[in-house]
Amino acid sequence: MPRRERAVIGAVRLSSQRRWEIEESLEELVGLVEAAGGSVVERVVQELRAPTPALYFGKGKIEEIGRTAQARDADLFVSDDQLAPIQERNLSKALGIKVVDRTALILDIFAQRARSSEGKLQVELAQLTYLMPRLVGQWRHLERLGGGIGTRGPGETQLESDRRVIRRRVMRIRSELERVQVHRRLQRAGQRRLGVPVVALVGYTNAGKTTLLNRLAGVSLTAADRLFVTLDPAARLVEPTDHQPFILTDTVGFIRKLPHELVAAFRATLEALKDADLLLHVVDASHPAMEEHMRAVAALLGELEVADRPTVLALNKMDRVDGDPAVHRRGVPISAKTGAGIDRLLMAIDEALPATGVVTLRIPHADGTALALCYERGRVLARADEPDAVRLEVRLPLRLRGQFTPYLVGATAPPLEMLD
Repeated sequence: MPRRERAVIGAVRLSSQRRWEIEESLEELVGLVEAAGGSVVERVVQELRAPTPALYFGKGKIEEIGRTAQARDADLFVSDDQLAPIQERNLSKALGIKVVDRTALILDIFAQRARSSEGKLQVELAQLTYLMPRLVGQWRHLERLGGGIGTRGPGETQLESDRRVIRRRVMRIRSELERVQVHRRLQRAGQRRLGVPVVALVGYTNAGKTTLLNRLAGVSLTAADRLFVTLDPAARLVEPTDHQPFILTDTVGFIRKLPHELVAAFRATLEALKDADLLLHVVDASHPAMEEHMRAVAALLGELEVADRPTVLALNKMDRVDGDPAVHRRGVPISAKTGAGIDRLLMAIDEALPATGVVTLRIPHADGTALALCYERGRVLARADEPDAVRLEVRLPLRLRGQFTPYLVGATAPPLEMLD
């Protein structure tokens, strides 16, 4: 069995940052290293006005890290902040051990955990995007032949060849993910035809989203007290007694400093949030950095342009909480593990989901806007194309029903010709 990599982790604390923020971020980094299969043997923090361009850390701190790594038999240094390619190369050379940053670490965890072909494609896309600017460092041994008069040769050729290979692979992956995206849209369209609202689980990694999905839907998806257990999306029908049924979807957990490469690569998966009628934001109420986690999720929802969606806040893991935190006034306290508070959560979901009703409409072909609105904001249950109109049976939010009054099929609906 191979030896677990032993890591020294480090961060730069700027004057604008509070000490506890750095400590919490490093504590999270410990969890990430362990999730990747390593162990942390030492933590290092340096206070600087600004990171140094060449090494990120100061020269004296680098020497300290090197001595620490040697004394603790470490073979890896992990920076809590993203490093520029030149900083990563310089640090590795100065320390004499492998150097990665938080971004590379998260990408490694995702690569280990991805199971579906879609997940693997998304992770590979993120890794290649991250690798591209770092290719130059892979050919340092050929830098004498890198370019310029009298220096052109194999180094430049190999580097450009690798870049072309990666570019072609990136284009192929994006093409495959576009097909996946179309398939996902068809799946969501099928869900809409069921006439059942969609609730999307969102939250910080390890907040207990999958455990809650298992509790509500009565299934047994893999859940564990570890970071990034769920990478592949899941959707299950929830039919609770005395409550409105809904489709519950699970998504990858968010995290502070989530690599932009991952956000971009997983857009096809996260796009499902835009189609949700309601977001169910699950928070680990027992975590000391709960407020920070909530802000990180809110920032990512804003980046994904879904921050305006109706949201229910579920304060999970209350079985680990002593007392009655004031945050309860903002959310529903539950324990997905024990089932406590679940009925109250279902009542909150009932109240937050838009009230709907099923109507039959005849929409003239000329009114493409009204037809698109039915598909965008409603759930089309049946469709029949007629020579001069489209007949739909559609479940619509009651607040939108007035916009379709002219097209209602029934005693009060005007003849189609009067609507031209």
